[in-house]
Amino acid sequence: MTAALDANLIRRHRETMLRVLIPISVVVCLILLWQVLVTASGVPQYILPGPSAVGVSLVKDWGTLAPALWVTTKITLSALALALLGGVGMAVFLVQSKWIETAFYPIAVILQVTPIVAVAPLILIYAPSTQVALLICAFLVAFFPILSNMVQGLKSVDHNLLNLFDLYGASRLQTLLYLKLPASLPYFMTGLKIGGGLSLIAAVVAEFAAGSAGAGSGLAFRLLEAQYRLNIPRLFAALILLSALGVVIFGITSFIAWLSLHRWHESSIRREN
Repeated sequence: MTAALDANLIRRHRETMLRVLIPISVVVCLILLWQVLVTASGVPQYILPGPSAVGVSLVKDWGTLAPALWVTTKITLSALALALLGGVGMAVFLVQSKWIETAFYPIAVILQVTPIVAVAPLILIYAPSTQVALLICAFLVAFFPILSNMVQGLKSVDHNLLNLFDLYGASRLQTLLYLKLPASLPYFMTGLKIGGGLSLIAAVVAEFAAGSAGAGSGLAFRLLEAQYRLNIPRLFAALILLSALGVVIFGITSFIAWLSLHRWHESSIRREN
């Protein structure tokens, strides 16, 4: 029995290591291929820099890129936090009645389907500052996925369990706290992962639309600045930082989802087995 358990642990450890090493190996191979192709073809750096030139620019321009990365990170995380609070609260409000959902859900749909680039100029006019405008834009994009997933989760509770709660005389608040919210957790985690990526995208797009500049600007402005100055290595360095930030956000949200679901939900249990 002990030997079987040890063999199972070793197998899981190997699978975990492979899941980590295979993507890293693919990325490393692609970077090496990029460097070889750029070196062999002799492409100028102002057209396509190699990974070595991008790495040098990342180190040399870190004093410029790091504050911009922090600005973009703050806007993204703040927008995601507001979208979580607003999405969950609005979802709980909508599922209280079919009439409430019919009246207010179309408003959320309109906010979602309207391009943020079209709305951003109006937000910039009425917002008290550019940073607040960027935060509102990022919030609007991340809000709807969380709202729609939470509404779907709250409406997908097993009707037998709802009947059981009614049988025992549970109040509407008790049903919400002890049945609907726990049952909708997988849907919430899906919305969290989607909203995390969309909040970063919206923060960048909103800054493009705002055209903000100066010391308080994010990575989107540094991308435009590098483009205008034909500093392509810095442009690639800023792009890599944005991608790395997105990967970190996705990793954190995926880890939170795993912590919440791996002990009881089928999606995580089957993945581990």
